[in-house]
Amino acid sequence: MNTLDIIKAQVAESVRVKQDLLSDAAVMEKVSIVADVMIKAYRAGHKTLWAGNGGSAADAQHMAGELVNKFTFDRPGLPALSLSTDTSIITAVGNDYGFDRLFARQVEAQGCLGDVFIGISTSGRSKNIVEALKACRKKGITSVAIVGADPCPLDEADHVIHVPSTVTPRIQECQTLIGHILCYLVEQSLFA
Repeated sequence: MNTLDIIKAQVAESVRVKQDLLSDAAVMEKVSIVADVMIKAYRAGHKTLWAGNGGSAADAQHMAGELVNKFTFDRPGLPALSLSTDTSIITAVGNDYGFDRLFARQVEAQGCLGDVFIGISTSGRSKNIVEALKACRKKGITSVAIVGADPCPLDEADHVIHVPSTVTPRIQECQTLIGHILCYLVEQSLFA
């Protein structure tokens, strides 16, 4: 297979997974529900907390940035935090409590009753996000997980969006798309 054929195959596979996502009524409904949860939280003066590891950490930072700054038009900023970005916190918690407590500790410190936590994980097995869900339950924070197709420990979240794929890059592409849709719906509902 030559390079051009490989490129076309990769794009075709990405399109196929997005078509599967589009045709999955249960997933579409979950995205709508999560958007409503976020909108309700923002209307009540709360915030979103985003977390992930590796590429998902970049997505968490990306989505928090879209909410704090703007997504499709100029409007007031919305409170959103990426729990994956502060190296002093990450190294302090990792050193003192272990990497598994990284997000839970920040949820305990930064999260408030009525906030929304969104954990992004392709495998759905990220121990530090599983621990964050426990901290969310203790504080009355609504938890959301955006994961791949397989059943996973993050199915314990209040709301779970399963991307219909088991291939990491395809899951990540859809997680970004879902994050963008959530930002769009929040922005339109609050400011359009």
